[in-house]
Amino acid sequence: MVLMENDAFLSELTKLFQSKRGTGAVTVTMKKYDGRTKPQPKNGSKPTTEPSEYMCLLRAKTNNKKLATIVHSRDVNKFQLAYCNLLKGNFDGLKKLKKTKSKSSKATTSQ
Repeated sequence: MVLMENDAFLSELTKLFQSKRGTGAVTVTMKKYDGRTKPQPKNGSKPTTEPSEYMCLLRAKTNNKKLATIVHSRDVNKFQLAYCNLLKGNFDGLKKLKKTKSKSSKATTSQ
């Protein structure tokens, strides 16, 4: 897993979306991150302290490539706007679903 800066992550994510446009999938996950790199022991011997600030961990994954970035709370708004624009620009390859008429709408129109 490659941990990148936010701008580099967005540019690499754009490249991933472009490369998987015809076939393939890109999985993006987002979760709260408190800065710890090691798990806490289950027995609770160490006192748990709350982190000073929570961050957001984003991961993108394809079959053979993994990317990750950490977004600090002060950068969330700027990153969210850029991420949203990136998603809007790359959602054009989605398949359209066929609309099926439900039985209830057929019954109400025939009466």
